[in-house]
Amino acid sequence: MDLIDDPRDLLPTDLEAATLVGRVHDPEVDGPSVVVVRGEEVVDLSATFPTMTDLLEQPDPAAAARAAEGGRHWPLTPLLTDSLAQTPDRPTLLAPVDLSVLKAAGVTFASSLVERLIEERAGGDPVRAEQLRGELETTLGVDVSTVRPGSPESVQLKADLQSRGLWSQYLEVGLGPDPEVFTKAPVLAAVGCGAPIGVSEISSWNNPEPEVALAVSSTGRVVGATLGNDVNLRDVEGRSALLLPRAKDNNASAAAGPFVRLLDDGFTLDDVRTASVRLQVLGEDDGFVLDGVSEMSQISRDVADLAAYTVGRAHQYPDGVLLYTGTLFAPTQDRGEDGLGFTHHLGDVVRISSPRLGTLVNRVTHSETAPRWEYGLRRLIANLHRRGLLDRLGAS
Repeated sequence: MDLIDDPRDLLPTDLEAATLVGRVHDPEVDGPSVVVVRGEEVVDLSATFPTMTDLLEQPDPAAAARAAEGGRHWPLTPLLTDSLAQTPDRPTLLAPVDLSVLKAAGVTFASSLVERLIEERAGGDPVRAEQLRGELETTLGVDVSTVRPGSPESVQLKADLQSRGLWSQYLEVGLGPDPEVFTKAPVLAAVGCGAPIGVSEISSWNNPEPEVALAVSSTGRVVGATLGNDVNLRDVEGRSALLLPRAKDNNASAAAGPFVRLLDDGFTLDDVRTASVRLQVLGEDDGFVLDGVSEMSQISRDVADLAAYTVGRAHQYPDGVLLYTGTLFAPTQDRGEDGLGFTHHLGDVVRISSPRLGTLVNRVTHSETAPRWEYGLRRLIANLHRRGLLDRLGAS
């Protein structure tokens, strides 16, 4: 099964108006190059911006990307085609951030909050989860989507639920004053469009988490957006929220791309707030199809508030953050035996798309057999040194 019908479907529908930046692995230099899309070409900006962080830290990254002198360049469509095929010895897309810390916000949509409660009470058992799903909203006695986190109403709800023995750590971060923001993966560990994504062999109940991810500067300013897949092992997290690192941070378990769309006059934070995100999962072995759309307008915490909470006086990120903003999707559609809900199969094609951000597509494999993550900070620094770019770090 092809990852996507047409490589051009990876691009935003308004490509001509978009300022798209990213990273390309270039076999000629055995390393990554920061790039911008200009018409039908992908242009290397590494001589000016050795890392994506150098570009994202500019006062106006979109203007800087448009004005920067270009170096080498590649035709856009062949690059997309080679990225989808992961063609050896050809330039391919990488995740479009490098030095940014990979952070994720959890429980930011009401429906995912309910599913986290179900996971917790089911102890990671999908059969028990199906039994609980129909009971929980009645038990709560309130539609949690109508309650604003941190509001007086949420404080009253918390007191009421505590008095009934129903309070949960997930309700705390879903409705309380402090959101859940955690480190999804190490710096440079995210995979790009076309690369395999991983779920651990230990898991039998897992799912994709399609999200809008924000490129956030060291000052906490949102400067761009891309698409992300915050892969999750539901059975592991369901056993204990303290196992979140095991459920979330595995080889190839964070995907992002295909490009970062930089904010400008034609694409603002309000466009992020109103974005539609479509998830498609296509089963290679069983013909399974999952297809749905979520709306960022349903998020319970504003994206700017999430960025401000993550980067501020209490915690600094001098090289910026890629912040996954949370997902509305927690698939419950049965796949196979009734009552067992959804879980990934090897070979699944996962497509996450939004009209003005494009499409992120990956194929599911096990984390243990996905390509090993071996290109860390030491290799990046050594590569930039060999290319004579190290003295440009932070200079632009």
